[in-house]
Amino acid sequence: MIGIRRSAGDVAPSIICELVKTPFMPNAKRSWSALVLAAAIVAASPAAPAAGRPDGAVDAPALRAGDKWTYRIVEGHRQKTTWTQTLEVTSAAADAITVAVTIDGPTGRDTREEVWNAPGIVRSGTIAGFGTKRFEPALIRYRFPLTRGEAWSQRLRDVDKPAGPYGDVSFKANVVGHETVSTPAGKFDAVKIRYVYQLDDESLSNYPTQCEYVVWYAPAVGAAVKEQRRAWSMTKGRSPARTPAENAVHELTAFTHAG
Repeated sequence: MIGIRRSAGDVAPSIICELVKTPFMPNAKRSWSALVLAAAIVAASPAAPAAGRPDGAVDAPALRAGDKWTYRIVEGHRQKTTWTQTLEVTSAAADAITVAVTIDGPTGRDTREEVWNAPGIVRSGTIAGFGTKRFEPALIRYRFPLTRGEAWSQRLRDVDKPAGPYGDVSFKANVVGHETVSTPAGKFDAVKIRYVYQLDDESLSNYPTQCEYVVWYAPAVGAAVKEQRRAWSMTKGRSPARTPAENAVHELTAFTHAG
C-alpha cells in the first residue's frame, strides 16, 4: 500500500506579510472610507498568490493561464554550466493545470510539458534533472497549507518505466519555517522546505541515487524562488565509492502573474 504521512508542528510561526496596513484615524467616516478603498484595491489585484493565514500557514495559489516564472540554474562542481528555465501555465482547470517548460543552455533549447492535478500536485513532471516522469500516485511537491513543522513522505513510481527488482522513488519532506531570501528577482518572504529523495535507478552495480534538496517557496510568487540541489550515487561491493551527481542552484530571475 502506498502511504502518505503528515505531522503537525508544535508552534505556528508569525504572519510573514500584510496586504493592507491602515493607520489609526479617529474620524469614523474616514476610517470606513479607507477600509472600503483597501478592500477595492485587494479585489482589483490581478495576481492571485498564496494567502498567508493568522497561524502563519500558506495556502495554495490560485494559478491562471499566463502565470510565468523564469529561473537561472547554475549546475556543476568545478566547472559550472548555466541554464535558463521558464515555466508558464498554459491552461488551468479544476482537474488539471498544464505547464510549458522551456530550457535554454549551452547545448541549445529543450521543451517539455508538466501536468499538475492541483498546485503542488504533479501528475507528470520531474524530480531530478530535466527528464519528465509520469507519477503514480501523483507527486506531492507541496502539501498545502504549508505550516512550520509539517512533514510528509511518499512512495511513487514512473508508470513509463518497466517494473524491476528494485524500489520505487521515495522521499520525505519537512517544512522548516519562514525565511527571507534574496534572488535576482528580488527579496522574498519564503517558506523553507527540505526534501530527501531516493530515486528509482538502482542497478546490480550501484545503489539508488540519493538527493537532498532545499526549496524556498514564496507565497507572493506562487512558486519556488530558490532551490539548492545536491545528489550522489554509490557503488556496491566491498569498497563502495561515492560519486557526486547533481550540484545545482536555481534562482528566480523574473515572474509574471496573469491579469
